[in-house]
Amino acid sequence: MDKIKISLTNCFGIGKLNHEFDFTKSQTFLIYAPNGTMKTSFSRTLDLISKNDSKNLPCDRIYNSRVTEYKILIDGDEITKENILVVNAEDSNFDASNKISTFLASKELKNKYDEIYLDLNNNKSEFIKKLKAISQSTDCETEFVNTFSENPNVTFFEALLNQINNLTDKFEKPNFKYNDVFDKKGNVKKFLDKNQNILDQYINNYKNIISKSKFFKESNTNTFGTYQANEILKSIEDNSYFEAGHKFILEDGTEIENSDQLKQLVQQEIQTILNDEKLKQAFDKVDKAIGSNVELRAFQKVIEKDNLILVNLKDYEKFKKDVWINYLSEIKTDTSELATHYQEKKKELEKIINESKKEFALWAKIINTFNSRFYVPFKVILANQEDIILKQDTANLEFEYSDRDEEPVRQKKENLISILSKGEQRAYFILQFLFEIESRKLGNEKHLLIFDDIADSFDYKNKFAIIEYIKDLHNLDVFRTIILTHNFDFYRTVASRLGLPRTVVYMATKSDSKEITLHDGQYRKDVFAHFIDRFSEPRVFISLIAFVRNLIEYSESDDCEEYLTLTSCLHRKELSENLTAEEVFKIYTNRLVKLQGKSIDFGAENLMQFITNTADSICDEQNIDEILLENKIALAIAIRLKAEEYLIKKLPQLDLQTITSNQTQKLYKTYTKTFPESTSLETLDRVNLMTPENIHINAFMYEPLIDMSISHLIDLYKKTSSLN
Repeated sequence: MDKIKISLTNCFGIGKLNHEFDFTKSQTFLIYAPNGTMKTSFSRTLDLISKNDSKNLPCDRIYNSRVTEYKILIDGDEITKENILVVNAEDSNFDASNKISTFLASKELKNKYDEIYLDLNNNKSEFIKKLKAISQSTDCETEFVNTFSENPNVTFFEALLNQINNLTDKFEKPNFKYNDVFDKKGNVKKFLDKNQNILDQYINNYKNIISKSKFFKESNTNTFGTYQANEILKSIEDNSYFEAGHKFILEDGTEIENSDQLKQLVQQEIQTILNDEKLKQAFDKVDKAIGSNVELRAFQKVIEKDNLILVNLKDYEKFKKDVWINYLSEIKTDTSELATHYQEKKKELEKIINESKKEFALWAKIINTFNSRFYVPFKVILANQEDIILKQDTANLEFEYSDRDEEPVRQKKENLISILSKGEQRAYFILQFLFEIESRKLGNEKHLLIFDDIADSFDYKNKFAIIEYIKDLHNLDVFRTIILTHNFDFYRTVASRLGLPRTVVYMATKSDSKEITLHDGQYRKDVFAHFIDRFSEPRVFISLIAFVRNLIEYSESDDCEEYLTLTSCLHRKELSENLTAEEVFKIYTNRLVKLQGKSIDFGAENLMQFITNTADSICDEQNIDEILLENKIALAIAIRLKAEEYLIKKLPQLDLQTITSNQTQKLYKTYTKTFPESTSLETLDRVNLMTPENIHINAFMYEPLIDMSISHLIDLYKKTSSLN
């Protein structure tokens, strides 16, 4: 991955971009892109390419007729989409939990682990189909596990293994749908608990009838009831038992000599039970109570079909377990085979688990990196390390939130996000990308990383934390990185911290046709030292006025003579019209030791005219450099002077001596009140918006000018010059 050529046409706000990034020079490129130039469009385009969603592709979202083209070539070949990752801390939907499991074991162990689980899950799926056909349960797996275990970590296989010894060759097949009696909302259980008295009355009546039956009996330990009778009927159904000369003799001496006779007797006994008046009255009470609850209609149909189920429901949980054992017993062979298969594979899984636990150190490293580097009010914790392996769960990250000296409080993601600041939220989202990036480190392939204003909204501590992380990646051969930012300070800091050569640092510009050009990056270091060395260039000479004026203000005062003289260079004052460049240069040499003994060849020129001439030459320049700061500062000063010249001419009654600060603003406000309908107000508004009132020593002041298009400043200068 030495050279990456990116060609984009009509991709969102990018009309055209063609650039080859030569990563033999550096593994990281840095692009400063003023707002509205190309940053978001570039990252969004590459993000969609990486996702390869046919329903959501790069395009021009306004002009649908424009043909969109995009191509990314790696050393001449098209890039693999999986090898692109766009890191955008605004992407709150990004979730790397599916990647986190790749840290748990080496590739060989993970492949073996996945192979075993794939085999187990395939067998389980086939088994569940059979179990669902028998039970007609909507969720066999969950219902079964929850019936036999309250521990959420118990798997279906473990629950099955625990019940394998309870299966029987003889089983009673339930004649109802599982969820009609054991509904997911628990309405049947709630009804039974609420109506325990009438249910007890029914059961007591039933037991009383059983005790008087000549066929059914109940002892302290066992019951000989309808189930047992039906089992006997099944075994003698073909009459061979009686044809062999055997017969049944009941307790009262009654002799049974054929299966039909026994069947008739059993049916008579059951009807005697069901026709018992007291039992019917008890059932009617149950039935009436159920009828008032629409959510129990399915259950009502079940017990109307078979009243005696109510006896079993006295112990609801036991009956539920018995029902599942009957289901499993019906497919006993399949159940035993699956349990045995799992037991065999479990030993292999345990070996893999023990090996993979050694590699949890990588987990700790990632989380420790975040916890130690980022200043946020929460600590990251991995809550379910065992489950990730045993159940193939996704990683469950939890957070301990601490406020001042209070005890930390464990928080889930959703609540945590709602209480964090914007910058703290971005730090959380970056955590997700850390897992994604770390997972990509483990492979043999190389990846293109795009960082889209990754530190925006961060405070300084977290801004430096992410820069340090990027620096770590910069030293890894597995990544090729492009960093996009519109933050001038971040641009300068990254270039410095990573020690990037000039050839891989860019500043982006956009033409009127939306063609993007990447220029050599400038202003990585102190802009003023750069200016002082080039003091004799007219544009730089003008740009130094504000800088030296600030030095005087900070080192002496704002009412000394030299300060006031330089103020007359930036605002139209009484002194302004007769000032020469030489007078200004003498102030420079007094304040800047490096300039002592130096000279300029335009010293005799009138300063106001000199500034105007310089601004005119900038406007006339062909193929002007969009980036050069001296062009923009000189134009900004010239625009303001032209605007003030116009305002003073229109306000002859105004005494300039009364204005001691913010002269441009005060002139503008007076003009607005005096000429509220003036057609010049639109231009003057733009002057106030686009030209800074004060230019300070720190680098931040110049960011608005760097962001501003030179063509916009030229246009404003021409309009201001034409005011009359």
